[in-house]
Amino acid sequence: MGPDDVVLEIGAGVGVLTRSLATAARHVHAVELDRRLEPALLEALTGCENVQVLWGDAMDVPLEALDPQPTRMVANLPYDIATPIVLESIARVPQIAQWCVMVQKEVAQRWTAASGTKAFSGATAQMALTVAPTFRRSVGREVFMPRPRVDSTLIAFERIAPPLPSGARQLIRAAFAHRRKTLATGLAMGGADRDAVRSALETLGRDPSSRAGALEPGDFIALHEELGWPS
Repeated sequence: MGPDDVVLEIGAGVGVLTRSLATAARHVHAVELDRRLEPALLEALTGCENVQVLWGDAMDVPLEALDPQPTRMVANLPYDIATPIVLESIARVPQIAQWCVMVQKEVAQRWTAASGTKAFSGATAQMALTVAPTFRRSVGREVFMPRPRVDSTLIAFERIAPPLPSGARQLIRAAFAHRRKTLATGLAMGGADRDAVRSALETLGRDPSSRAGALEPGDFIALHEELGWPS
């Protein structure tokens, strides 16, 4: 991180990390939901003129409207929003080049799962096409207060490609919405032509009866381009 970076921090808490980020970066957008932490957070940020505190749910933050636009994201993410907020930041803020986030161990495992495994998902495919992991470390429960009932992982990514076209993202979501069905059936349930999907899979050298989890991430982009669906 350098003096030209703009950081999006999700979960500022009492501001310990926020203040450190402020000393290293040009600007910090600090998002915090719990207003009970306001006195402690504002006290910690005394003198930090380059920090903007945004109170509210991170999922409601207008990422595209942040000014200046973030170039990095740092977060300690709860289980229920970890994947959605990372995917939205990848898609909606192309200027973000690096992420460093703390998540539940199982979330990190799904993000980096290989195709053909049970953990491989639509989120896995989207992330594999746009970012690459650069660092990963298990974090013991004993370092947290209060001690959680789950294991955590600190994981970092860097952007390797621009955001996916919205149509490709929609196709991936539709493909995994019914992952136990064949891909042709699942996409047909989302509005695609079943025969066209089967034909496109054959053109790509894939079994027309394949399920979504059997494809490689790049296959979804090729399938979107071959089908022209969704437009």
